[in-house]
Parts: sequence; C-alpha cells; structure tokens
Amino acid sequence: MADILAELSQANTLTIAEPQPGIGLMSVNRPDRGNSQTVEMFGEIAWYAHTLRKAPLRALIITGAGGATFCTGFDLAEIAVIAKMTIPEFNELVDTASAGTSRLRALPFPVIAAISGPVAGGGLSLALSADIRLASRFASFSAGFVRVGLSIGELGASWHLSRVIGPARAAEISFTGRSVKADEAVRIGLANRVVPGDGDDVVAAAIALAETIAANSTEGVRATKNSLIRNAEIASFLAALELENRSQVVCRTSRSH
Repeated sequence: MADILAELSQANTLTIAEPQPGIGLMSVNRPDRGNSQTVEMFGEIAWYAHTLRKAPLRALIITGAGGATFCTGFDLAEIAVIAKMTIPEFNELVDTASAGTSRLRALPFPVIAAISGPVAGGGLSLALSADIRLASRFASFSAGFVRVGLSIGELGASWHLSRVIGPARAAEISFTGRSVKADEAVRIGLANRVVPGDGDDVVAAAIALAETIAANSTEGVRATKNSLIRNAEIASFLAALELENRSQVVCRTSRSH
C-alpha cells in the first residue's frame, strides 16, 4: 500500500491517505475554489480509481479538503480551456471524466462519500458514484444543470439519481434545479444519514463505518458489492439469481477474511 500511496501523492488536485489500515481517504483538494473540478482533476480521478483497484483496501472514503465543501462541480474559470479544445480533444476529455466515475463505482470494495457543504454538478456525479453517503447538517445536493443551460446527463448523474431516489423525485429535482438539504436528502434516500458536527466529524463517522465493514469477510463484502452493482443493471430476476449463486460459490471457496 505504501507504494500506491507514494505514487498517488504526485497528484495536484487530489490527496490520498490511509487513516486506518486498509481504509483509504481520497480528498478533492481545491478548497480555495470550492473543491471544484478541472480538466486536470478529471484525469487524476480516473488515474486514482484505476490505481486503487489494485490496492489492498477494505473501503475507500471520498471527501472534500477543508470540510467546507465536498465538490461544487466544474470550475467556471476553466471554461476557456474547454473552449480552445478541438472536437477530438473534447471527446477525449469526456471519455476521461466518464472513466473516473465508472471506475470509482466499479471499485471492488465499498466507497463511502463523507459530505459537508455543497455538492453540485459533477460533484453530484462524484457523490453518486459512492455506495454510501454520509452528510453533515451543512450538506446540500444540487442537480442544477438546467440553471446554466445544461442537461443532467453528465458523468452518469441521470442514471444514478433516478435509481437512488426514484424517477419522479429525480425528475422534480432535475427539472427545477433546486438544492436538497441534508435532512431531505436522508428522507428521500440521497444520503444515508446526517452526522452531527462539521466536515471532520463526517469523515470520522465514515472511518468508523469503514472499520465496521472491514471487520467482515473481505471476499464476502466484495462479492456483495459485486452483486449489488451488477444486479442494478440486470433486468431479469433469473439472471440476478445466477449472479448471486456464483458470488456465493466464490465466498464458500475463499479463505479470505
């Protein structure tokens, strides 16, 4: 794990730590800009997710540096960078950004988002790529793409949101562009629970939750995540049963704990 941490420490927009053995902590590290995303960050998220797939982690926590914001979406100061891109360059950027979201979602261990402050735009996509979302009372979630003339169809947000909170709620939030506060987020299933305190307290709660998860069988947790992720994309009940049966065989034959 030390080699992976050393490699990923070279990033400019993200940081990585291991607060407890087997538990990773990835931070979006632009607190002076609301932890907003940049062209460089999209590449670094994809790189992190690709590299962490090989890491001996039991869980990964994603949070925003500084505790005041989680991630406020794309930095408007970088619009000029995109405006100068050729069509092939822009397509490559979109593919890279999408790879980051899909790779985080596909990590073999649980991913927990520790959220304090605003979550908006691409930051919402980042939060939705986590399996579990813990929020401080200061957290707010916005799918306000329509307010700037854009569609919610970005980095998997439309796919995730409709499955997490249901099509009707996703439509209302997406069409109005309104913000969802922490208590409502829990009520509609967008967040798992509200943690008293500030950003540091949410991270501490996420670490405690990760430790509880890590106390279980490694292979059992990984197989469970695989079943949950894959069955979300399977329309057939019989196909879902087949996947679950295969997962159980893997668990029974593994000696991992």
